[in-house]
Amino acid sequence: MLFLYNSLSRQKEGFKPIRDMEVGLYTCGPTVYDYAHIGNLRTYLFEDILKRVLTYNGYRVKHVMNITDVGHLTGDRDMGEDKLEKGAKREGKTAWEIADFYTKAFLDDIKKLNIIMPDKMPKATDYIQEQVNIIKTLEEKGYVYQTSDGLYFDTAIFNDYNKLSHKNLDDLKEGARVEANPEKKSPTDFALWKFSPSASSGQAKRQMEWESPWGIGFPGWHIECSAMSSALLGDQLDIHCGGIDHVDVHHTNEIAQSEAATGKKFFNYWMHGAFLNIAGGKKMAKSEENFLTLKNAFLKKGLNPLVYRFAALNVHYRKPMEYSEASIESAKNGLEHLFNQIKEIISAIGNRQLGLVKGEAMESGIGKISDCHKNKFLEAVNDDLNMPQALAVVQELLKSDLPAEEKLASVWDFDKVLGLSLDKAGQAEDLPEEIRQLASQREAARKSGNFVESDKLRGALEKAGYVVEDGKGGVRIYKSAGSTDANQ
Repeated sequence: MLFLYNSLSRQKEGFKPIRDMEVGLYTCGPTVYDYAHIGNLRTYLFEDILKRVLTYNGYRVKHVMNITDVGHLTGDRDMGEDKLEKGAKREGKTAWEIADFYTKAFLDDIKKLNIIMPDKMPKATDYIQEQVNIIKTLEEKGYVYQTSDGLYFDTAIFNDYNKLSHKNLDDLKEGARVEANPEKKSPTDFALWKFSPSASSGQAKRQMEWESPWGIGFPGWHIECSAMSSALLGDQLDIHCGGIDHVDVHHTNEIAQSEAATGKKFFNYWMHGAFLNIAGGKKMAKSEENFLTLKNAFLKKGLNPLVYRFAALNVHYRKPMEYSEASIESAKNGLEHLFNQIKEIISAIGNRQLGLVKGEAMESGIGKISDCHKNKFLEAVNDDLNMPQALAVVQELLKSDLPAEEKLASVWDFDKVLGLSLDKAGQAEDLPEEIRQLASQREAARKSGNFVESDKLRGALEKAGYVVEDGKGGVRIYKSAGSTDANQ
C-alpha cells in the first residue's frame, strides 16, 4: 500500500483516493515574474516523483498545476507591489509579456529536468469570473468585510483556521503582524479582492485589472488556487502539494476560504517539500537575492540538469537539501557511475542481441523484471517516496548476480519513477565533427608514440564533456552522463 505523509494530520497515512484508482492532484505552480530558482525546482521534482509513483502503482492521475500571473504581492500577506507589475517595471515590458516570457522559461526548465507536464496548466487571469463567484458566496455567508484597499476574509469566524499549520493562533497572528494592514480586523485576515489605485491617488495605473461587483481591481493570490482547483478537479480533491513555506499562509488561507464557501473538506492530503539551503543553512529565495537558476548553476558549467534531479533523489523530499559545489560534483559522479554500470550491462548482453539501435531503445522483451527487487523498490517508493532507499535498491540490483538481461529490464522499469532517462545509456550517438577530429588526432598521436600529445588531446575531449575509454576492443568515446545535453 502507498503511504504518504499528510501535513494535515502530521503523520503517514495509507493513501485512499476519492474515486477508485483515480487521483486528482493539484500542485501550486510558479509566479511567473522571474526565473524559477533551483530551490523552487526541487519542489516540482518532488511533485513529479509523487505523480510517477502514483502512476507506477496503477493510478490514473489528473494533474493540475496553476500559473500565477497576477495577484501575488511582494509581501505574501497582501502587502507590497504585485510581482508581475514589478517585473514589468524592472524590464520595461508589459505585465502580460513578463508572464508569457517567464512561463516559457519555466516550461523549458521542467522539460530539462524530465518533469512530466501537467494535464492542465491554467492561468489565474483566465479564471477571474470563477474567483469572483467564490468571493460572492463568501460575502453572502458573512465571511467578507471591506477596507479602503479591498475585500478581506474574516479568519476569526472560521473554525480551525490553524488546522494545517498546527500552530497556536496567537503565534500565527504574531507572524502576520510584520506585514499587517492597520485596517484589518485581525493580522491573519487576507485579501480576496484588491482595488486598483484610483486616478486621484497619485499611484500608477495597473496593467492587470478587471471589473467586479465591488469595483475595478484584481484577485488576491490565495483565491486563485481555490478557484482553479475546484473548476478543474471538481470532486477529485485528493492531493494538494507545494513548498513548506506555503503551509502557514497560502495553503492555510486556501483551506479557509474554500471550506467556508462550500461547507466541504478541501483536499484530503496535503504534501509539502522542504527547502533547498545554501551554505550556512539559509534557504534559497529570490527575496534574499541568493538564488541560482538551472542555467547558472548547471548549464553554464556544462552540467546536465539531470545531475540536479539525481541530487534531489538522494535526499528525502521532507528533509532540507544542502546545495554546494561539492554536493553537485558528488551527484555528477554518481549519475555517471550509474550510466556506466548500465553501459557495462548492455555491453555484456551485446548490442546485436539486445536490439539497440541509434535513437531508440527496447523497453520490453529484454528479460524479465526481478520480482524480488521490484518488491523492494515498491516498498521504498511507497513509504512516503523514500527515493534514497529506492536508489539503494537500484545499486543492490546492479551489483547482484542476476542475468544482465534481468538487471536491464528491472532498472529500466524503475526509471519510470526515477526519470533519469536510463534507457538511453546504451544508445549509439553521433559525435560532433570537432570531437571526431580530436579523437582522430589523439589516435594518431598514440600510434606514433607521442603520449604527451595524446594525453593533451584526451584532456581536451574530457573538458568538452566526453568520456574516453581505451580497451582491447578499441577506443570508446561518449558523452558524459553529467554533461550538458547528454542523454537528452
